[in-house]
Amino acid sequence: MHDLDKLKRHAALFDEMAQLQDVDLEQAMLDGHLSIPDLDDAVLRCANCKEPRACAVWQAQQSVPVIQPPAYCQNQELFTELKEG
Repeated sequence: MHDLDKLKRHAALFDEMAQLQDVDLEQAMLDGHLSIPDLDDAVLRCANCKEPRACAVWQAQQSVPVIQPPAYCQNQELFTELKEG
């Protein structure tokens, strides 16, 4: 089970990764491409990642948009689907 602080950190990492991917999560939800359970699952996948520090460093070194997240990103497939609409 994940503690609340860890989930908050990973929600922030997921949100930042979405921004770097030029994915508008709010618009994806409004358009029906992303549900609240999908978002919950994405944050949980992120929370299970073994590379959160590397991810934060990687994010800090990027500018918008990036072509794809790092290979270890647990949400690569989701970001690809959301970019394709």
